[in-house]
Amino acid sequence: MSIRIRFRREAEAEVIDALSWYRERGVDLAGEFRRSLDACLASIQHLPESHPVVHRDIRRALMKRFPYGLFYVREGDLITVLACFHAKRDPAIWKERAR
Repeated sequence: MSIRIRFRREAEAEVIDALSWYRERGVDLAGEFRRSLDACLASIQHLPESHPVVHRDIRRALMKRFPYGLFYVREGDLITVLACFHAKRDPAIWKERAR
């Protein structure tokens, strides 16, 4: 079974914002962020249940080197990324997306 990954609109916007922020600080940082994001997504796709449940059925996969987590739910062969959140942000925001 091939697991597909899709991003909610809000999560996609958060990735774009983070990439823009790191790009302003140096092209290499944006590229490193992107590689870390891709590795995190590959981990989720390969072993979705290996990341801890943090709220109801929402799991969190932490990115390496960057203070971000991907919050996602699995429904059969579909992973939905609800948020790409900086560790300092209020978790109530991503929890609200689960509703």
